[in-house]
Amino acid sequence: MGLMYLMPTEENESERILIDLEKKKVTLKSYGLPWVFWGYLGAVLVVIFAMYLAISGPIEKLRAGEDQINLILSYIVEGSLILTPIVLLGFFFYEKILEKNGNSITIYHRVFFLPLYKKTFQLESNDHLSVNHFMDSPNIAKLQNRPELKGFENKGYFELHALVNGKLILIDRHSRKADLIKIKELLSRV
Repeated sequence: MGLMYLMPTEENESERILIDLEKKKVTLKSYGLPWVFWGYLGAVLVVIFAMYLAISGPIEKLRAGEDQINLILSYIVEGSLILTPIVLLGFFFYEKILEKNGNSITIYHRVFFLPLYKKTFQLESNDHLSVNHFMDSPNIAKLQNRPELKGFENKGYFELHALVNGKLILIDRHSRKADLIKIKELLSRV
């Protein structure tokens, strides 16, 4: 999720990074979405509200009829118009937490401050974190080596992995390698 929900990289960000050397525990909490996305959400909610106002009359007519299919369709449409803003708002209250305690790393995913998913991994040693480059598609623009295609080159992104029982486990990803290296250094402090 690091391409959209960024993790802190500087130790002075005390509300997002908690380092307790006595307990050998480091906790990193992701940032929310940038403020511009709240503007997008507001625009989408206005459109959904306008759609709801436009179809509320026909929905009532469908419910007044005796046809069961129309009744079911009216509930599906109304339910999707109610659930869509809730799901979209969930993206704004999503938080990823990386917690390293000794040689164990726990990844928490929370939505609306409620725990949604938790996974704990035991590292074989403290230095089993690595940053790797990932590119999922061929870099055609770079292969053609033409100056006018320079802006279209696929640069890929970087992934932070933990080595657990001989398998690489994805911890986070980011478009900047330097930020993942800083996260790796923060997690390796304990």
